[in-house]
Amino acid sequence: MDETQLKGVAVDNNRNKTIVKTSIIGIAANLFLAAFKAVVGVLSNSIAIVLDAVNNTSDAASSVITIIGTKLAGKAPDKKHPFGHGRVEYLTAIVISVIVLYAGITSFVESVKKIIHPEAPDYKWVSLLIVGVAVVVKILLGIYVKKVGEKVNSGSLINSGEDARLDAVISASTLIAAVVYLKTGVSLEAWLGVIISAVIIKAGIDMLKTGISSLLGERADVSLVKGIKDTVKSFDSVLGAYDLVLNDYGPDTFLGSIHIEIPDTLSANEIDVLMRSITDKVYTEHNVILTAIGVYSVNTTDEKTVRAREEIEKTILENEYVLQLHGFYINNETKQIRFDTVVSFDAPDRGELYMQMVSSVKEKYPDYDVQIVLDTDFSES
Repeated sequence: MDETQLKGVAVDNNRNKTIVKTSIIGIAANLFLAAFKAVVGVLSNSIAIVLDAVNNTSDAASSVITIIGTKLAGKAPDKKHPFGHGRVEYLTAIVISVIVLYAGITSFVESVKKIIHPEAPDYKWVSLLIVGVAVVVKILLGIYVKKVGEKVNSGSLINSGEDARLDAVISASTLIAAVVYLKTGVSLEAWLGVIISAVIIKAGIDMLKTGISSLLGERADVSLVKGIKDTVKSFDSVLGAYDLVLNDYGPDTFLGSIHIEIPDTLSANEIDVLMRSITDKVYTEHNVILTAIGVYSVNTTDEKTVRAREEIEKTILENEYVLQLHGFYINNETKQIRFDTVVSFDAPDRGELYMQMVSSVKEKYPDYDVQIVLDTDFSES
């Protein structure tokens, strides 16, 4: 393991420590709030406050799950999982979203029961003061946890922070309903519970969608893609960088492959040195390991061939579904033209598009064998 990789391990350890520390703070705060709200809810016969206490308990459980998930995700790669265990964090985020969803459904059921069989609450101003303090604590906790989650790219912490924000809204709504009851004698908390439950259910579904999407694999962040390509193209011998594919094995853990265009005059030794240099620089600057670098040789010594590329490229890119052309090479001895095209996911028929491109090139160069590869826009747009 070289010095750069050791630094990467140190960063991961610091990240995990931050997540665990933040989660412990969340557990302590939520258990404290849950105890107070449970007492207040029982004494005042308020279903809304009792459900709020239960919600705080589920938040504490979520933080425990976050800690367990972080510990599991931080395990070193082994024979069975050579790419590490980072994706466990995505599973953790999904579990937390399921807990939020369950809490929302449970509170919805209880609220409906209270509408059918209403019970008059017995609020005390001291109790409401405690709930008011809980609102402030939850707002501050939510901001803190979500901010840390965004900083360390932890979906579990971000979900927990968002859940805390929703809890603050729930507590504030309960407080408002209590004040209305004390002033007018009209009890709104059961109906308010239904509305709050619907908000929680929606939040749980949104969190679940995000977690599943991350687990399935999403298109890499545009800024990361651009940064890696700019780094690769910073080498003088690299004429272009294409077909970047990033495989996500956990937050901030990527393995990737890329194709580069280089002059057809480079020797095998020069190419080897170039590829090693690119791999090192990309890892140093972006913490991404390039496991493979494909090479396209580019005609650089024949002006006629250069003009042919410009002509063909102009023709091919007239099609709205062709995003890019690269890897262009003409072998005049074997009468062969080859290049790759990046095709949009919106293309209605890739087969028909392929035949159109071959036909348009053959029309200009009938004596040449035309070989076109249809690439997918994994990160091009």
